[in-house]
Amino acid sequence: MFRTMRYSRATVLAATLAVSLLSIPQVGLANGWSLGAQAQSGDAAANEAMSKLNKKQFKDVKVTVENGVATLTGTVAVYEDKVDADKRIHKVKGVSAVRNDIEVAGPAVSDEELKAKLGEKLAYDRVGYGNAFNSITLGVQNGVVTLGGHARTYIDRDSALALVSTYPGVKDVNNEIEVDPASPMDDQTRLAVARAVYGFPTLSKYAMDPAKPIRISVQNGHVELYGVVDNQTDKDTAYLRANAVPNVFSVQNNLQVANQTTESKK
Repeated sequence: MFRTMRYSRATVLAATLAVSLLSIPQVGLANGWSLGAQAQSGDAAANEAMSKLNKKQFKDVKVTVENGVATLTGTVAVYEDKVDADKRIHKVKGVSAVRNDIEVAGPAVSDEELKAKLGEKLAYDRVGYGNAFNSITLGVQNGVVTLGGHARTYIDRDSALALVSTYPGVKDVNNEIEVDPASPMDDQTRLAVARAVYGFPTLSKYAMDPAKPIRISVQNGHVELYGVVDNQTDKDTAYLRANAVPNVFSVQNNLQVANQTTESKK
């Protein structure tokens, strides 16, 4: 009886030890499978990402994927291509974040030249679609363009951004454009202010050149005037005409007088 119990205990201990030993390679195998699966997943995401960039404009762009983070490097010709590459990779299965280190190569253009060229293009942007109701500002520093001011609609804002993003020499774009609130009352006010301003004999000339209008922005009944006028009288008249329109709560006169020096403005 005693020998039988010793044999049974020994058997149990041996079985327990065997189970413990068998479990060690199984754990290692499971961990190895997990790492292998992650590697395969990363490879699949990288392959899909490269297929998304199989376009001529991305020929100098490289992409790697690690732990769900895609890193873009290389160069493109214009800023829009950098943005487009980012959007394409965000759609790749298995990519949770994108680090966009693409550089915009393109031609070297001075800030002064870039501002002048973009300013001219923005002035004529959306002509025929309420261009006078957009008052978008422009700043350029080291090839980085900052757009501000007001746009009447999101379509007007996006049009300005697209115009700048595709222009050679632009390295980056900061979007600070405010879109005016969508309001039937404000729409009526815009038209009423436009009629009051452009309908006045001495101010009608500003409707002749679509790139140089008196620009009218309205936010919840508050009117802002932008643009360049010939003299102080025209600036004051535009303010008085806009301020007399019904349902206008206030008028901010940001009109500038042509060839007026800083000292005379004060």
